[in-house]
This record gives sequence, C-alpha cells and structure tokens, in this order.
Amino acid sequence: MRLVLIGLVAGFFSALFGVGGGIIIVPLLLLVCRWRAHNATATSLAAIGITALSGVITYAFHGDVSVKYATLVGLPAAAGALGGTALQQRLRTRTIELLFAAFILGAAVWLFLK
Repeated sequence: MRLVLIGLVAGFFSALFGVGGGIIIVPLLLLVCRWRAHNATATSLAAIGITALSGVITYAFHGDVSVKYATLVGLPAAAGALGGTALQQRLRTRTIELLFAAFILGAAVWLFLK
C-alpha cells in the first residue's frame, strides 16, 4: 500500500511541476520503506519511465509535445543516465544520499533566490 501511495504522490507532482520521479520517489522509498539508495534509485527510474509515458500521451493529446526538442533533450539525458548509473554503482549508499541531499538543497536555494 505504501508503494501505491508513493506512486500516486510522485505521479501527481510529476504532472503538476514536471518533477516527481527522483525528487519524490527516492526520498519516500528511503524514509518510508527504508530501502537502500541503490534500490530506490533503480526503482524510481523504472517508475519514471511509466510515469513519463502516461504524461507524454496526455500532453500530446493536448498538442503540447515537441518531439524535436524532446529528442534533443532526451537522447543526451539517456547517455547521462548511463554515466550516472555507472558512477552510482561505485559509490557507497551514504555518499549517494548525501549527494542527493546536496542537490535538492542546492535546487531549493536557487529557486528561492531566483
């Protein structure tokens, strides 16, 4: 049941703000379900694929998807995901958690100062 609720929250924020996967799923899997960072990250990426597909279909129905720009962002993002996964597999769980926290904190500070 917890995983279903995490999925609902992530899907909602993903559609509302364009974020939800890693920013919502990973912390909730770490805190609520007590998963290791490696497992939470991998599960989040798989869930993001499903979430992204449903979002793309919905936004495409409204004519809001630019395939050209999505490709220009998506292909390099896929390459980045390969590199990030390779690095993540070499890091300790605590290091991943601290790097993620620093990233989220940095994004929050940037948004407040913007």
